[in-house]
Amino acid sequence: MKFAGIIAEYDPFHNGHAWQLAQARALGAQRVAVTMSCGLTQRGALPLLPEAVRVQAALACGADLVFALPAPCACAGAEAFARAGVRILAAAGCDTLVFGAETPDTALLQKAARVLCSEEYRAALKCQLAAGARSFAAARQAAVQALCPGSDVAALLDKPNNNLAVEYCKAIIEQNVEMQPNALPRQGADHGQALTESGHAAFASASALRALWAESGAAALAPYVPEKALKLYKQTEYDGKYTDFAVMGHCELALLRAACAEQAPFAAVRGVSEGLEHRLENAVRETASLPALLDALTTVRYPRARMRRLAMDAALGYTAQTPALPPYLHLLGARKEALPLLGETALPLSHSLARLARENETCAQMAAAQSRASDLGALCRAKPEPMGGIYRQKIIFLTN
Repeated sequence: MKFAGIIAEYDPFHNGHAWQLAQARALGAQRVAVTMSCGLTQRGALPLLPEAVRVQAALACGADLVFALPAPCACAGAEAFARAGVRILAAAGCDTLVFGAETPDTALLQKAARVLCSEEYRAALKCQLAAGARSFAAARQAAVQALCPGSDVAALLDKPNNNLAVEYCKAIIEQNVEMQPNALPRQGADHGQALTESGHAAFASASALRALWAESGAAALAPYVPEKALKLYKQTEYDGKYTDFAVMGHCELALLRAACAEQAPFAAVRGVSEGLEHRLENAVRETASLPALLDALTTVRYPRARMRRLAMDAALGYTAQTPALPPYLHLLGARKEALPLLGETALPLSHSLARLARENETCAQMAAAQSRASDLGALCRAKPEPMGGIYRQKIIFLTN
């Protein structure tokens, strides 16, 4: 391992993230690149913190290069999220992908990935879905269990970070890239675990820290984030550059209502099936808040996380024509001494989104989709900002 890659959100960057970067170094990585969600997150919402703050925290705490994971790719299920992240890091030249998992057994995770890549799995999954499985996740696990009876493979899929880890391994196989997966034990709190449920003094989940910020402000994060990051968070709070999620809910619902002026407003939204476009339109017309909208859409078959992403996709006009994979490398920040690593990349590279948009039509489409998310984020800050900021954003350099 010389040039490690990490796929992350860093919303906010916390002690568990700092530990992961330090472990990558301890395992031999001379440089570490991160591809970080830009504009949107996998949970189908705006990030709490703007990219500039998260990039500065990552660079200050050990990352060498930070690339944008474009908004349409960041606001996606585990499979699409993993494919996009792997594509960026492979194109940048990373030889190893480092990630956390509840079961940090790389060989077992790779075995599960190979199962999910097989024709036998696809046939077994189709049978489970046809038999009326209560959800896609349940059908997936049952299909794997049928193919690997008595093994530990199916049990992996019970945990969220294991699921994502398997998708990382699968993306490496499918894209046939020269990158080795390396699973690390997840430190401290489980994904989404509240502070009151965790017995780990120094580690907390990002979702718990966002809740803590909302309740008590940035200063309350002190036990759980590096000191350098905390200073950035306090300044962000003072400047009003963090997301007001109540405002986000109103703005997102306003976009969805405006779309309802057209006939079949959500028929082209990516991922719609089984009449979801009609359910979404009815819910938009009948509810008066984003939480109520999501309550109306969520069922056992349609998990809330998927419905959050569907609603955001519909609000921003992400369709089946929106590029599924990143067509460029958008460099958000770097340590200057790491820049020589980028002499030859497999995708167009620039710190300027405007320049990348001129590369070709696919790049232009992705840049436009990114801009829509970033403009929504600018409007929903505690102190709203003008649109177009993603095109004016300068690269962040760290020189010490």
